[in-house]
Amino acid sequence: MSAQATAAATPLPFDERSYRDAMGGFASGITVITTHGADGPVGFTCQSFYSVSIEPPLISFSIARTSRSLGAVRAHGRVVVNFLSAEQQHLSGQFARSGTDKWQGVEWSPSPSNGAPVLDGGTGWVAGEIEREIEAGDHLIFLVRVSGLSTDPDRAPLLFYRGAYRELEYMI
Repeated sequence: MSAQATAAATPLPFDERSYRDAMGGFASGITVITTHGADGPVGFTCQSFYSVSIEPPLISFSIARTSRSLGAVRAHGRVVVNFLSAEQQHLSGQFARSGTDKWQGVEWSPSPSNGAPVLDGGTGWVAGEIEREIEAGDHLIFLVRVSGLSTDPDRAPLLFYRGAYRELEYMI
């Protein structure tokens, strides 16, 4: 076995800060997952989102087990993943906070495919029905079958990289 193969097979010890720093080296888009709750719309900021399959059309997102939005996500079973645009950095912070009115000043409309809230001004959205919940450490992973979508190619995306919001040089 080569020295390179041995190094790759031997995990190095790390702490939580090292783990966060390493994961921060992967640029990601910012989404807000929305659904309906008993008292109105519910939403939370989420970076752990990705496309899973084209056939059938499946997406996935993760949510902390401690999230106040978890009950509504489970109960309603229908969500919209809203892709934030560069102009919506304030919404990323607004939907990341607990104990505040996350929806104050937010314009939205119901998704035509499942009724969950679609935020105005994003680069796009994907709506769907939850198919499965998977336990994964301190989070839960939701597998969602896509029922509708929309995109706005004229808007630049909001990105997060190494602990800060970033923008692409975006040419239309």
